[in-house]
Amino acid sequence: MIPFNIKQLETFIWVATLGSFRKAANQLNTTQPAVSARIASLERALDVRLFERLSNTVRLTSMGQQLLPLVQRTLRTADRLQRAANTLSTVNGVLRLGVAETIVHTWLSDFLKEFHDNYPRIDVDLVVDVTLNLRNDLISHRLDTAILMGPVSEYRIENINVPSVPLVWVCAPHLSLPQTTVTLCELVRFPILTYARTTRPHNELYHKLSTDMDDPPRMFPVNSLAAALRMVVNGIGIGALPYDVVAEPLERGELRTISCEWHPSNLEFTASFSMDPFNPIAEHAALLAAKVAKTYSMQRQVMLQAKTG
Repeated sequence: MIPFNIKQLETFIWVATLGSFRKAANQLNTTQPAVSARIASLERALDVRLFERLSNTVRLTSMGQQLLPLVQRTLRTADRLQRAANTLSTVNGVLRLGVAETIVHTWLSDFLKEFHDNYPRIDVDLVVDVTLNLRNDLISHRLDTAILMGPVSEYRIENINVPSVPLVWVCAPHLSLPQTTVTLCELVRFPILTYARTTRPHNELYHKLSTDMDDPPRMFPVNSLAAALRMVVNGIGIGALPYDVVAEPLERGELRTISCEWHPSNLEFTASFSMDPFNPIAEHAALLAAKVAKTYSMQRQVMLQAKTG
């Protein structure tokens, strides 16, 4: 993904609001060529046209209209984070952060970079584990912030929603499944690889297959996404895995997607932290996680829409 920055997003908002590059330049105390360059860079980063250029004005394209509210929310979160960072930029300390493995394969690196930029004197003690363990560690104060399949239903825990992660059915190209939409009966001719037994995705999938199938489904719960991915690539079975985890193997032709009559739910995540005792570092980390996740999700949506045309 080509990165973009807050200044480009602010420029996008002003051009959309005023309908003119010149008026936006006056508002931002810069030049019209600078505004044009920021918008062009943002369009390249998102691989989409945001504005239609008219004679004296501009107007949002349909994609620009869809992205405008998301950009507005992102900027509001960024502004809140900036104010918070001003008070914590010189604080020393350690953030005990727990994350689900899915986050490791998506936007964790972006988060860690931004966290270090905002709070250079705060070290991160990172734990990667399943949601059940992360939840228990958060409630027992062994973690300050946890990014997990939430929310955590505990009165002391504050939950901030982050964008969901879509799951897709995938298999090795050589498996004898039709390219058309298949039924669950056709799917369960092969072992199903999924998340660990204590997770929400496993429970949903097991309940669905057990309810609809006469025979117990053959399921391989795996507590490592990397291991599950390798097993699916090797043709061991069919996987219900996050799109972000399988995107590169799909592009390389090591996997193919399966269209099925039933689709597992998206993975819903929260950035959760304890309010008692209150820890401002934990709250700011959760807010930053939400901002980074929204930016990552927006980029993913644009890329997918561009691919599907």
